Amino acid sequence: MQAPKFIEPDIVIIPEGDFLMGSENGAANERPVHRVWVDTFGMARYPVTNREYKCFMEMTDHSPPPFWSESKFQHPDQPVVGPSWYDAVTYCEWLQELTGKAYRLSTEAEREKAARGGLEGREYPWGDKLHEDHVGGRNAPHFPIGTEGPNGYGLYNMSEGVHEWCTDKYDPSYYEISPDCNPTGPKHSSRHVARGGSWRHRIRFARCAARSSLGPEKQFSDFGFRCTMTIDCRQVN
Repeated sequence: MQAPKFIEPDIVIIPEGDFLMGSENGAANERPVHRVWVDTFGMARYPVTNREYKCFMEMTDHSPPPFWSESKFQHPDQPVVGPSWYDAVTYCEWLQELTGKAYRLSTEAEREKAARGGLEGREYPWGDKLHEDHVGGRNAPHFPIGTEGPNGYGLYNMSEGVHEWCTDKYDPSYYEISPDCNPTGPKHSSRHVARGGSWRHRIRFARCAARSSLGPEKQFSDFGFRCTMTIDCRQVN
C-alpha cells in the first residue's frame, strides 16, 4: 500500500517592519494602539484545509476533530474546523519534523501584521468599508479557501471563515505592557488568542485588530488554524 502523502502549505514571505497594532474603533482589548516591530516570517497563503488535515491524520493516527463526519464541513477545500489549540500545535510540529522547516502557529502580532497586508491603520485587509455581503450566521462555511482576498501580501481569508489559533496566551490588557518588538503574549493565562472572522457570527468579516480567545482544549466549528514559519533572514537577503 502506498504511504499517504503530505501537503506543504504555500508560504508567503512577510517582510520585517513595524505597523500600528490595535484599533481605537474596536473593543477595549484592542487599545492602546501601539507601534510594533515584527521580524520577517512566512505565513501560509490559506488556512489548513480538510485535504491537508486528512494527510496528517492518516500519517499519525491523530484523532479527527469532532465535526469531521458532518457533511456540511467535509469539502476537501474548506478550512478544517474543530481542532483544538493543542491539535494545531501538533500539526505544525508534525510538518516541522517531516520537512525540517520551522513551522508553527503565528504570534498575535504576526497575524495582525499579515492581515493588514501593508495597509496602515485600516479596519479590514482591503480598507475601511465592510463588504455589502457581510451577513453571517449561516449553517456552515459557505466557501472553499480563497474566496476573500488576496490582501496586499497575497494572503486569503484573513478576515472571513474561521477563527485561527495563535501561539500567544490571551490577556485583554496585554497591549498596556506589550513590548514593541516581536511580542509573544503574556506568560500566564487559561486562554489562547485567535484571530480572523467566523462564518457563525452576525458579521462574518473580522476587522484586522479584532481579538478572540478560547481555552486551548476547546473545539468549536468556527475555529481552525493557519501555518506560519520562522524565517532565517539569511535565506531571503
